[in-house]
Amino acid sequence: MNKPEILAPAGNLEKLKAAIDFGADAVYLGGSKLNLRAFADNFEVEELKNGIIYAHERGKRVYVTLNVFPHNEDVIGLEEYLKELYDLHVDAIIVSDPGIIMTSREVVPNLEIHLSTQANNVNWKSAIFWYKQGVKRIVLARELSLIEIGEIRKNLPEDCELEAFVHGSMCMAYSGRCLLSNYMTGRDSNRGQCAQPCRYKYNLVEEKRPEEYFPIIEDEKGTYIMNSKDLCMIEHIPELLESGINSFKIEGRMKSSYYVASVVKAYREAVDSYFEDPKNYTFNSKWMDYLLKPSHRRYFTGFYFGEDNKQYYESSSYIRNYDIVGIVESYDPKSGRAIIKQKNKIFEGDKVEVLKPKGDNIIIALSDLKNDNYEKIPSTPVAQMIYSISTDVVLEKGEMLIKGKEAK
Repeated sequence: MNKPEILAPAGNLEKLKAAIDFGADAVYLGGSKLNLRAFADNFEVEELKNGIIYAHERGKRVYVTLNVFPHNEDVIGLEEYLKELYDLHVDAIIVSDPGIIMTSREVVPNLEIHLSTQANNVNWKSAIFWYKQGVKRIVLARELSLIEIGEIRKNLPEDCELEAFVHGSMCMAYSGRCLLSNYMTGRDSNRGQCAQPCRYKYNLVEEKRPEEYFPIIEDEKGTYIMNSKDLCMIEHIPELLESGINSFKIEGRMKSSYYVASVVKAYREAVDSYFEDPKNYTFNSKWMDYLLKPSHRRYFTGFYFGEDNKQYYESSSYIRNYDIVGIVESYDPKSGRAIIKQKNKIFEGDKVEVLKPKGDNIIIALSDLKNDNYEKIPSTPVAQMIYSISTDVVLEKGEMLIKGKEAK
């Protein structure tokens, strides 16, 4: 059994570094064109170059999404963009459109191609079709059970890889093919501009009672309207591995660095634990704890187990129990002081949890706060300000300080 890749989202360079530092084997990101997260920070050429260097120096891979459904004007300059990505040494592109795949094969034939989940691949014959078109990896549709994935794996050539989402937001439409945003707001979700109207609160109005609004609510039988829960498969690592998935994909290019780091840490530890001793593998509840602290919606296991799908529920709101309050910039063992970049306001004496790339998290108290002029301060009210704390605990660059909503 091959060890699966942990594939993490990278909405910008900070998130790319967090994903890699906390254990991702690869990241996927949007460049300046043709990706489905037009409102993410995305990567311009110089930033993409720096991100690729950072990843490759650490033996990690970078995949760039070109997964829109392009209209005529979208393919202008496609050849030049593909050459640019190839020259930057991108490891693969993620594509859903046959025209982009064809152009890639013609212009940069040595650039690895991954088929986006937007292509809705749900059977092995389709997978073989794409494989014969030069696709190296199939990113499976989310609407598949583990049994179906296992059947697809058995019918594919060994060198045709399978990637599947294991964690993050789910779309109410079939593998993301939704027209609701375009219809209601004029923003095309299939060209990277989704306004997420599926998350709006809706009421029903009966034709002859125009002023009476009936809320759409959940009952014990299901039938929830449009709002998806979040996928979470951390408790089912052995089942995912047995199905033959090569890459465990985490959703969330629009999510925070804290989300990326914490989710990657959980799946990294779970997968590593399994491969250290498969026969005696047991689920560790701390991994779920890592996943419950960042912002998320209620978790479920999606389509993997073929259950009656309770995908929709009564609220689009996130559960937010913890916030990131700082990122460690450096630590001086002589002075016992750590330099921190502010992410949310904290106060002298606050207790925070240190999210570490390896090993268990620890709790420290923030004491002797000073600004970058070495002046003592009671709090950190300025966004992104640099400040320092006194601590006997050795902190490493890139570690994150997180704080519970009610913590003092």
